[in-house]
Amino acid sequence: MSATGDAKAITPPAIRSRKGQAPLVCLTAYTTPVARLADRHCDIVLVGDSVGMILHGLPSTLGVSLEMMIMHGQAVRRGLQQALMVVDLPFGSYEETPQQAFRSAARIIAETGCAAVKLEGGQTMAETIRCLATRGVPVMAHVGLTPQAVNISGGYRVQGRGDDAERIRRDAFAVTEAGAFAVVLEKVPEPLARRITAEIAIPTIGIGASPACDGQILVSDDMLGLFTSFRPKFVKRYAELGDQAEAAITAYAADVRQRRFPAAEHLYANASKTGAVA
Repeated sequence: MSATGDAKAITPPAIRSRKGQAPLVCLTAYTTPVARLADRHCDIVLVGDSVGMILHGLPSTLGVSLEMMIMHGQAVRRGLQQALMVVDLPFGSYEETPQQAFRSAARIIAETGCAAVKLEGGQTMAETIRCLATRGVPVMAHVGLTPQAVNISGGYRVQGRGDDAERIRRDAFAVTEAGAFAVVLEKVPEPLARRITAEIAIPTIGIGASPACDGQILVSDDMLGLFTSFRPKFVKRYAELGDQAEAAITAYAADVRQRRFPAAEHLYANASKTGAVA
């Protein structure tokens, strides 16, 4: 089953059932046009809190608000018909208590129409995931590098090397047992991601992890070459739209300054004899 081959919207249980089958294709989206493009090819479209850095110029994801996630979620919802839409719970909206997490998740689902939420954290968030899952909120978990904890982890470093590997394994098992329907493994060593994928019962979605994961996700602006502030090792650029856009803007500016634009074909003629405007 793929997003392009099934007319019905993909659900969290359908994603969970894909464990060990054809790889899940996942991308981020923050706008309606990108969502429409992704919907044709993706199983999961994530409205990630990376929107803060990608579209709002923030230095990290920590400044993203619940209102920002809802606004972009509403935009993405308008562009989707088939792909499963997941929205990130932003920093500060779920960590305090499971009850806070439920209120935030319920608001996001009600106001965006998404089918699931994503939150960061393993063992420490197991109780919260269990609370959400038992109250009808499908949860995608996120372990390994968790960008919302970047100030504690000391930056965007690889997680799970050496003795730290067992911590990541315990996190993956904890979110599985708590009821998450899938888990993102970010920036962990390939052998560890491969092992976790083989050991746990839910799909793993890799980003800087392993081709053995049950699916892969990238930030759309990274893989399209639109976000150029930095480039993680795990990103493959499938286009260089940023360079193309700059070249187009350069050409436009030159045409305006040389009065080559607008040309005759871009102008409207005088009103015709019948009063109609050509």
